[in-house]
Amino acid sequence: MSPRRVTLADVAEAAGVSRSTASLALSGRGAELRISEAVQDRIKEAARELGYRPNIVSSGLRTGRTMTIGFVSDTVATSRLAGDMIKGAIEAARDRGVLLFIGESEGDGKLEHALLQGMHDRQVDGIIFASMYTRRITVPDALRTTSAVLLNAVPKTASPLPVVVPDEVEAGRTAARVLLEAGHREGVHVIGAGPGVRNVPRDSVAAVERLVGIREVFDAAGAKLAGGVRCGDWQPEEGFAATRDLLARTTPRALICLNDRLAFGAYQALGDASLSVPDDVSVVSFDDHPLASWMRPQLTTVALPHYELGRRAVDALFGQIDGTPGEGSVHRVPMPLRTRASVARAEVS
Repeated sequence: MSPRRVTLADVAEAAGVSRSTASLALSGRGAELRISEAVQDRIKEAARELGYRPNIVSSGLRTGRTMTIGFVSDTVATSRLAGDMIKGAIEAARDRGVLLFIGESEGDGKLEHALLQGMHDRQVDGIIFASMYTRRITVPDALRTTSAVLLNAVPKTASPLPVVVPDEVEAGRTAARVLLEAGHREGVHVIGAGPGVRNVPRDSVAAVERLVGIREVFDAAGAKLAGGVRCGDWQPEEGFAATRDLLARTTPRALICLNDRLAFGAYQALGDASLSVPDDVSVVSFDDHPLASWMRPQLTTVALPHYELGRRAVDALFGQIDGTPGEGSVHRVPMPLRTRASVARAEVS
């Protein structure tokens, strides 16, 4: 037989007060209604001794809040790279005394719909709808009837929902500055997309915005990208093939790889061609995947701020829940530079 839950009435009886007095003291309104500190202390001590926990369901009926929020994603929960988004969201929710429910669709539209309906059935106060990588999405209808925030996702059509994304444009500027400050004004090629902003993988927000930032800084410096190679899937094998094909035509002075997996493949192609990083070719990249610090030499990269993205999404969601939504606002989270050993100063000819 399971133990009986300690009720507010039990606390009131143990403290020798009425139920309403116990409720006011435990809700923090005792001083406001002139309940003496001694009585408040006695009530709180009785609650501690009995192991009293407030009834969240009952409280929710009175306040219209369940103190729960939902986090629905494609593959964030099972991704080592993006999992810190959930960690950041969990800790931000915990700071507010809120419980986070997590569901993952694995890209299955029917499962995604069922998860969103499940969150509604549990009457969560709001939903964070997240993607593992920044992409354009069609906003599900189920998000139109509740407080919601898009995390690492951008709506394909106009939407009132707040959006929380990495500041990819500034990240592109950062990567470009790293090379320009090292004297690399010529022979710089992009691996993954480009050199134009239209030559990018389908729906890749990161590719477009990183290129915008890169080109902006090069143009302002009176320099020009030497070229770019579009890769449909940013995996090591594509980085290897793109760099190998580039080396068949020319020897670059520097590479900007649009993620660390591409850079890993580029390292292998450069090694096969007996070229050294960074002595022969400097390399800068994006994401700060765990492999970046294991590569030799360690890879200079602009980090995706996954933890901060998760925390910011919770803050933006509670802005909506509390009535200060900033409709349609875009929250751009800075991407910090991780300076390592893959960039060397260009030789002046």
